[in-house]
Amino acid sequence: MGGPVSSITRDRSGAWRARYRDPEGKQRSRNFSRRRDAELFLTSTEHAKASGSYVDPVLGKITFDTWAKEWRAGIVDLRPSTLARDDGYLKRYLQPTFGEKRLAEIDHAMVRAWVAGLTARGLAPSTVVLAGLLMRKIMATAVAAGRIPASPCNGIRLPRIEREEARFLAPTEIGALTDTINERYRGLVMLGAFGGLRIGEMLGLRAKHLDLLHGRVNVTEILVEVSGQLYFGPPKTRAGRRAVPLPRIAIDALDDHLRRYPAAQGDLVFSAPEGGPVRLASWRRRFWKPAVEASGLSPLRPHDLRHTAVALWIAAGATPREIATRAGHTSVVTVLDRYGHLFPDSEQKVNAALDVLAKDAGISRSAQVVSIREVYS
Repeated sequence: MGGPVSSITRDRSGAWRARYRDPEGKQRSRNFSRRRDAELFLTSTEHAKASGSYVDPVLGKITFDTWAKEWRAGIVDLRPSTLARDDGYLKRYLQPTFGEKRLAEIDHAMVRAWVAGLTARGLAPSTVVLAGLLMRKIMATAVAAGRIPASPCNGIRLPRIEREEARFLAPTEIGALTDTINERYRGLVMLGAFGGLRIGEMLGLRAKHLDLLHGRVNVTEILVEVSGQLYFGPPKTRAGRRAVPLPRIAIDALDDHLRRYPAAQGDLVFSAPEGGPVRLASWRRRFWKPAVEASGLSPLRPHDLRHTAVALWIAAGATPREIATRAGHTSVVTVLDRYGHLFPDSEQKVNAALDVLAKDAGISRSAQVVSIREVYS
């Protein structure tokens, strides 16, 4: 192993060549237009070798497209709907900019300019954020695999997503919707508006998970459609797998539904008129949209039934913890962040309670006034 550990020379073209040995003792080099850049490169390389964070630059020559395919092949823990979404974002937003770039070429400035470009195109902040998070995941796995020393996504700021005001139906509006929708799905509207189930949870509900005797529905399975294929699976989170208590109005609606459309224990409670599972896109077009328009409630999404249920629970006096449990949220913070403005103002209630405590302790109003004057005199 002869020769210097590292050196900087200048060739006939004027480029500065930084020579060094990798941790295996192999001689390597890299050219720079400025001597200062070559010096900084050698310094960082020697530091990486000493700290054990050195990455073979040859590994970073793989293109982003090639690496993205390897990353995609190694995914085993995502739902079909999430995979389909990521595949679409990868094709539409990431590959056009980074596809032919080598991983080692992609730097912080390039990623920052890409995020700014997506925003300038007028894409929704939520779309830019999801694209940015996907890019972050792909590059983080490249770091973990030893392809690059650090992720160029570190420190990249993504747009702030302003949450839209949720839509809630009044009880009279719920009644109007159930009156106009096809009778086959009146029970679904009532279950969504009073039970707070997501549309996928209702479409994946089987009769064996509906306990009308005790007024409960057990959420254990959901139905989603991805690229024309239907998938049954467990709820997305552990909190999503839950038992939801139902009010009498929802129980009666579901009882009436099962009398009209009997379902064996393993059958779906809500099925398509032709039989089999409901395809959400088709159902929206054939049944939901006409009913919403006929009842004068446009625009309205099936998910707004869930918002309606939460608003009704709050009006009925449910606590944030109870709402989180019913809705299948993992945290009370989610409930307070999304629906906190709906909770009754408790300031006067707290003040009244404090006055009662003071009175019970024998503190009179006149005594309080004297004490305050003494403090500020």
